[in-house]
Amino acid sequence: MTERRSALQVVDGIDLSGKACVITGASSGLGRESARALAAAGAHVVLAARDQDALAQTAQWIGAEVPLARISAVQLDLTALASVRAAANAIRDVAPAIHVLMNNAGVMFTPFGRTSDGFELQVGTNHFGHFELTRLLVPQLAAAGKARIVTLSSGGHVMGDVDFDDPNWESRDYDKFVAYGASKTANILHAIEADRRLRGLGIRAYAVHPGTVATALARYTSRSDFSRLRKLAAATSAARGEPTDGFLDFSTPEQGAATQVWAAVSSELADRGALYLEDCRVSEADAPYARDEQRAADWWILSEKLCDRS
Repeated sequence: MTERRSALQVVDGIDLSGKACVITGASSGLGRESARALAAAGAHVVLAARDQDALAQTAQWIGAEVPLARISAVQLDLTALASVRAAANAIRDVAPAIHVLMNNAGVMFTPFGRTSDGFELQVGTNHFGHFELTRLLVPQLAAAGKARIVTLSSGGHVMGDVDFDDPNWESRDYDKFVAYGASKTANILHAIEADRRLRGLGIRAYAVHPGTVATALARYTSRSDFSRLRKLAAATSAARGEPTDGFLDFSTPEQGAATQVWAAVSSELADRGALYLEDCRVSEADAPYARDEQRAADWWILSEKLCDRS
């Protein structure tokens, strides 16, 4: 196995001076590491997260790690579209042009719950909140001339597809694995259609699988859950024709953030989009239902309809 790069190694030699990068879920895990790396490359980094104290601590930490860092912080609760809309306004004030929007925040395998707008919690947080934020920031992304939308998905999207008839689990028995998979499939569909709709404005979009990373995201994962995940990982590896020992291959947050930072800065992706990325490369390991362009277009229309109701 080749040694994984870290997010800081990805930006080595790259100058982002004069560019603005917005990162959701920036107060911990992959978001925090991405923020440090992009700040180290000279970007103005806008940290967006729900917990204001955690945001302040992250800004202080980055300032200590990167003495000349330019950091702004905006409160954002993806489980409430009213908060998303307020955050978009606040982001516009500090970043009139956005070069990178990194839709990083997310939840995983949560017990059944609903957002304040009635969305199932996982798809509401992972997809609908980010969908609305992205829609609202299109003028700022366009103002950058060339911009990238980087949305965190997961190899776990193979656990579930979006259900157009029941996206919010109103008529089915809840399965937290299928719901998580559906939310991550939604992220890929969003990236594909965002790229198609926005590339004429100079905006390209990508979906990223960061790998299996040791972060607090797994707080709702029990021992039996990990057993199920190991079986899924083994089945996925077998389908790809890859050898596996049945164990999950964890990476650190510094390594896990590398691909999303690569998506934000790599010259290899210039004038390319609607791609699924992992291990700092373009991957074809996304499920066929997640890359279907017509389904992506239909999912965008449904997402607009549901967000406009709230």
